[in-house]
Amino acid sequence: MTGFLAFCFVVGYIAIHLAFIARALLRPHREPSSRMAWVLVMLMVPIGGIVAYIFFGETNIGRKRAAKYKETSGTIGRYTDTHPSPDPYSNIPSPHGQIFRTGQSISGFLPVGGNAAELMRDSVSAIDRMVADIDAAQDHVHIMFYIWLEDVTGLRVVEALKRAAGRGVTVRAMADDLGSRRLIKSEHWRAMAAAGVNLGRALPIGNPLLHPIRGRVDLRNHRKIVVIDNAITYCGSQNCADAEFLVKPKFAPWVDLLIRFEGPVARQNQWLFVQDWMTHVDEDLSDLPTRAPAEPDRGPVVAQVNGTGPTVRASAMPEMFEALLHGARRRLTITTPYFVPTEAMQSAICAAAYRGVEVRFVLPKRNDSRVVDAAAKSYYYDLLKAGVRIFEYPKGLLHTKSLTLDGDVSMIGSANLDRRSFELNYENNILFYDKALSAALLARQEEYIADSHEITLEDVRNWSVWRRLWYNSIAMMGPVL
Repeated sequence: MTGFLAFCFVVGYIAIHLAFIARALLRPHREPSSRMAWVLVMLMVPIGGIVAYIFFGETNIGRKRAAKYKETSGTIGRYTDTHPSPDPYSNIPSPHGQIFRTGQSISGFLPVGGNAAELMRDSVSAIDRMVADIDAAQDHVHIMFYIWLEDVTGLRVVEALKRAAGRGVTVRAMADDLGSRRLIKSEHWRAMAAAGVNLGRALPIGNPLLHPIRGRVDLRNHRKIVVIDNAITYCGSQNCADAEFLVKPKFAPWVDLLIRFEGPVARQNQWLFVQDWMTHVDEDLSDLPTRAPAEPDRGPVVAQVNGTGPTVRASAMPEMFEALLHGARRRLTITTPYFVPTEAMQSAICAAAYRGVEVRFVLPKRNDSRVVDAAAKSYYYDLLKAGVRIFEYPKGLLHTKSLTLDGDVSMIGSANLDRRSFELNYENNILFYDKALSAALLARQEEYIADSHEITLEDVRNWSVWRRLWYNSIAMMGPVL
């Protein structure tokens, strides 16, 4: 009898193991390398691999949340500004038009003109300006952050929101349930509620052990959105936290970038906030993005919001970056803290360099993720061989996500060039066309480069065999990172 039970156990275990392998192979919208990586994990570490797949193997936020995101996408009218020209692409040179068309295919937004924009000097000046705008708000203030800390910056924003609510401004504040868990559990969160601030938790975790039933536990809302009175918005890499970033002080300072926009593009960011809010809070804001139109012609910047996430097509963010890479003709400068590209993106970067584009990458010298840092370095050799120049920034964790192209087109936002941003996180970027603003952004990137150390092909060739083995082994697992 014991032998029969053991036989049944073995057969059952093999059946379950094969079922999970088959599920990994049959999941749609997955690259072959991702399928192979998961099969390899489950073959090498059978029980642990299956447990890992249950928690992290599928991009699923849960049926109810997915249905709600779909519902809000359908009920909130796609915002379309009155454009000064019948053709919204008329103010964009033809070589760059296809880049904005790729962006339009993601979130449905047209490129809109009439925006003013200002690149903030640093994290402190950005928060100074943001608090001033909140204090001047007349109708509403909307804020969404992935990380919101109980430090000087975080509490300055808390107090500004409380002041705005106290004078009758409608304030809605949302934070990611994991990234901002300390603030959400603190007295300051409760104090905001008591002051009249409407609060929302993005992608609440609940019991982590039961979470796989409702969806993958590490899918997060990584967006950083501020919208004031339907007319002002902020976009960039900066969380609501001090540059000293007390949760990871040994990597400080966090070096971030934030741009303040004023004009029609604010309502496109508003639409993303409303979608997040209505998914998690029972409040209908579907007409808000079209309410109180912004005054036209506040500035010369043509801009477009791109919002991606697990409920948008899986290839959306990589397609946006690849469109920019393929559109480069003279110079391409990119900063990102985390670099784990898809095969197509790696090929597009190398192809740009091979055809004579000056391609420069700036990454942090010390990264808060050893695994992602190792994976990134595995790509250095091929990039350098193609002619890409790589710089490592030593003065803190370069957290800025930015791209400038040919002095005309640029993109900033929350998305990194890694698979987490491509497949797992909700992200928001702004793509814009303006020579002056692109020049200002390029000047900031040049400052990073001036402070950085350039990595050469000879440096990489001198790496030890064991070092290369470590980097390449980690990169092989990139599709499951």
